[in-house]
This record gives sequence, C-alpha cells and structure tokens, in this order.
Amino acid sequence: MAEKKVVVAGATGLVGNAALRHFGASARCEVIALSRRQPRELYGARHVPVDLTDAAQCGRIAPELQGATHLIYAALYEAPNLVDGWRDEQQIRTNDLMLRHLMAALEPVAPQLAHVALLQGTKAYGVHVRPLVVPAREGRSEMYQQPNFYWAQENFLRALQQGKRWHWSILRPVLIVGLAMGGAMDLIPPLGVYATVLREQGRALDYPGGAARVSQAVDVDLLARAIAWSGEAEAARNEAFNVTNGDVFTWENVWPAIADALEMKPGSAVPLSLAREYPKWIAPWEELRRRHDLVSPGLEAFVGLSFQYADYSMRHGQAESGPPSIVSTVKINQAGFTEMMDTEAMFQKWFRQARAQRLLP
Repeated sequence: MAEKKVVVAGATGLVGNAALRHFGASARCEVIALSRRQPRELYGARHVPVDLTDAAQCGRIAPELQGATHLIYAALYEAPNLVDGWRDEQQIRTNDLMLRHLMAALEPVAPQLAHVALLQGTKAYGVHVRPLVVPAREGRSEMYQQPNFYWAQENFLRALQQGKRWHWSILRPVLIVGLAMGGAMDLIPPLGVYATVLREQGRALDYPGGAARVSQAVDVDLLARAIAWSGEAEAARNEAFNVTNGDVFTWENVWPAIADALEMKPGSAVPLSLAREYPKWIAPWEELRRRHDLVSPGLEAFVGLSFQYADYSMRHGQAESGPPSIVSTVKINQAGFTEMMDTEAMFQKWFRQARAQRLLP
C-alpha cells in the first residue's frame, strides 16, 4: 500500500514530467498528475484533467485529491510574448489564482498533507531585469518590490501555512535542462530542431547566440530529487533553496559537446534569432517527421514558446560579454542535499535521449 499520495500540478511541463518520473518509480507513492492535457508518459500516475485557472474545475476534482500528502506545484502560465510577460500584471494575477484555486480544493480533503513544494527560479533575484548580485543568495533578495508572480504565490503560501501541520519548501533552480514537449522554457526541442535543419543542409552546428556570459544550469532529474528531498528533510521546512548542477558554463564552451551528441561538427558563431526564423522551418519539419517516423508533433506543438526562451538564454543580440549569472548553493548543501552533475554531460544526456525517443532524427 502506498505511503504517500503525491499530487503533481503542471504534469506536462518540464519539472512536472520529471516529478512524475521520479515519484512514479517508487512503489511507496501514489501519484496524481494534474494538467489540462494528458502527459505523453504517465510513469504509473493517474491523470486528472483540470484547468487551474478555473476555480469550479478545481472544486470538482477535489475527490481525486482526497488523502494527498505531498503537493509539487510546477504549474505555470506564460504570456505569448514570453520575456515581456514576466512583468505583466495579467501573468502575475493568473499564476497567483491558479495556486489559490488548487489549495482551496486540496486542503479540505487532505488532512494528512505534509508538504508543498513550490517552484520559483532566478527571476526571484531579478535576472530578467538587471544583473544579479553575485552570488545570489536565498536570504538576500533585493527584488521583492519587483513585479513577479513568485511573491504573490509565496506570500499566499506563507500566510496559508500559519498554524498548520504541513510545511512548504521553495526551490529556485537556474536554467533547467530536460525534455518535454510544448513547453515555454525547454531548450532541447528548439536547439534540436535548429540543429536538425542545419544537418539536413549538410552544415556544421553554428552557434546562434550572442556574447558569452558565465551561467549555471540544473538537470531536471537532479531537480526532481531535490524536490523529493525537500519533502522529507527537517532542514527544508519553510525554507527556500537555490538548486544547480554545482558547476558553471558558457554556451560557447558546451557547444562542442552538444554538437557531438547530435553527431555534428561544431560550427562558427552565426548570430540568429530562432524565434524569428522558425516559421521557415514548419514545412521542412513536417517532411522530416514523415521521413524519419518521428513521434514528436508539429513544430509549434513540439517547441511551444521555447524558441523565444532559447534566444533569451543564449543572449541573442548581445554583442558584449555579460556579467555572470551565478547563485549560491551553500544553503542547500549545508541543509543536506549535495548532489552535483557535470553540465556538459547533462546536455549530452538530453540530446541523446531526444534522439533515442525519436523526438529528433
């Protein structure tokens, strides 16, 4: 019999999918996957379709949440204009309401609720607004006055938890690398499509981004293990933690490893906006899907808003090296989570998995 009932909100997204994979591997867990559409792979979870922006829908699924012990809240609404949307009042309000609707449905039917894991990110330190204070630390956020849905959700959760037996943890990953479809911030599909187009033309893998910046990333499976740890560790109760692979990288330095995973030669620096170019690839992608019998869908369904995110992450249009984007992981290491991963190996892992799963040719 399952010892935990884990509810994963945002199950089709990058983090939600990894959480399904992690908790689904344990016989101790019953897993409920919440999302509007069914995930491509459930890993033993039971899918409950719901639109979290609709309070009535959330109320109707309450019986499915009966007895939940853990909530992993990885649901996210993004505006069509991704980067500008991060400061948009509607985006902030929508994300705030989604969490409120779900907690209103879940709390009354989950008297054994023990933990809520909430995902944030480096926008907590204003990385989308100005250079970070390096290293960015959890207890030194200068950006609480900056419009951001993180603060609306965090303030709500802090207030709701007062006097309750359950606890929360906030995870602040840096750039997350994994594999999902149709996401807003998943780099493997857009870069994989870009590489495929070049390879079909007999070209090397040119680097399309701007000038270098030292950054960090986190493997989504490592992040899922950090989420699981936060649900059990005494030191994680009502605390926020940065999560990274434990090393740093620049895109130019990992580019040869990415090319190798895609069986290509690394090319030259050829600046290109993937978000502007991709409409030219829609028809060729359909032909590639047919010819290689790919399981990935049409281009926009496969990549979602992530062409925009790829441009942002690789600093398209930036001619000068930027200040480093580095967070401290001292707090989570001292609290007991000490896993690390090589970032080059991480990129290779996910591009090779995308090809092995026939998402990319």
